[in-house]
Amino acid sequence: MATQTNQPTGTLYNALTAGSKIIGTIIADSDIRIDGTVEGDLQCSGKVVIGEKGLLKGTINCQNAEILGKLDGKIEVKQTLALRASSNLHGEVRTQTLIVEPNAIFNGTCAMGQKQETSPIKK
Repeated sequence: MATQTNQPTGTLYNALTAGSKIIGTIIADSDIRIDGTVEGDLQCSGKVVIGEKGLLKGTINCQNAEILGKLDGKIEVKQTLALRASSNLHGEVRTQTLIVEPNAIFNGTCAMGQKQETSPIKK
């Protein structure tokens, strides 16, 4: 079930609980935690957390992310991506900062730092 909840600090965040499944695109203006299954794309203006039982197959675009569960696809994080010890990521990563804990599984490609603007080669 998708819900919007208050964190102890009073800020709102969205949650998809274990046993729930969404197929399609999610657009979230605030933080979101995924403990269920998402097959599709996730666009988030805040932080994305994929819990230990969470699975996302698709594309994520967000400010910050913390992965404890599984991600199969692409993720673009404007600031920091943290892969915790229980994480399993297969796919493409683009981020400013990458944190990988021991025992995290990461199979794929990673590009870090600012996006490079492509310009024509001058002769």
